[in-house]
Amino acid sequence: MKKILVLTICFLANFYSVVAQTKTDNKLNAKLRKLAEGFQGEVGIFVQNLKTGKVAGINADTIFPTASMIKVPIMCGVFDKIEKGELKYDETLVYRDSLLYAGEDILGSFKDGEKIKLGKVQMLSITTSDNTASLWLQKFVGGENINKWLEANGFNSTRMNSRTAGRQGDWRKYGWGQTTPREMATLVKMIHQGTAVSPAASERMYRNMVRIYWDGEALSQIPPYIQAASKQGAVDRSRSEVVLVNAPHGDYVFCIITKNQKDTSWTPDNEGYRMIRGLSKLLWNYFEPKSGWKPAAGVERYVE
Repeated sequence: MKKILVLTICFLANFYSVVAQTKTDNKLNAKLRKLAEGFQGEVGIFVQNLKTGKVAGINADTIFPTASMIKVPIMCGVFDKIEKGELKYDETLVYRDSLLYAGEDILGSFKDGEKIKLGKVQMLSITTSDNTASLWLQKFVGGENINKWLEANGFNSTRMNSRTAGRQGDWRKYGWGQTTPREMATLVKMIHQGTAVSPAASERMYRNMVRIYWDGEALSQIPPYIQAASKQGAVDRSRSEVVLVNAPHGDYVFCIITKNQKDTSWTPDNEGYRMIRGLSKLLWNYFEPKSGWKPAAGVERYVE
């Protein structure tokens, strides 16, 4: 009888937990729809208040390009290999010119034969979004293995496409990787909660994600003294960002992704960037209405 009672209590606890997590914030939904009105392209948004479990979104389960946000799944693949003893976080790697991905990456400026720790390569991949570092890490893990990890952890839409067998069609459609706003936000939430790979791996990953160099969009609308973990992505017709904010009145996570944008410019005034900043500002003021914080006048001079 006691066993049945315990099982019943556990079932009810899980049931009400799921209900709480999937309850919709209709007021916030209305604000999101208004924000997205007139956008020249497609936009997907997912937001969850981690304290109340309430969610809101637009096209939250639609597949979008990840651009550089795919570096979060790559990171999970790397740490999975470390947990299995197939890689070491502090092992020394030797850089080769053949690894270069043309651009302004820090790692790409290395000379052939220079040495660097795996942990530093991983740091560069996330914090400065270094493409040379990220592709090197992907090579270590393998796109197929990253996708297997994603599938095993319940991600049905998030996949690595580039340099991955059998994904050529998806690569042509979405580029390097693909995801949904809900799934990318969920992955970052798992890292925050210590359930991605392992508690120790999640902690290390989260520390990397709160040290982002590219802070001119969503992060620019959050006070600098508030911790936030994030990753950004951008290609000509798509701009994106996933952020988990450790806010005073309760953590919240959000992901916004665009695709098929008419505006393909690379200025701060790009419509996708404006949408990201607008969403971040809306959410900060919604969840922290008494904050009163605003970006300092002239701060745009100090954003790259």
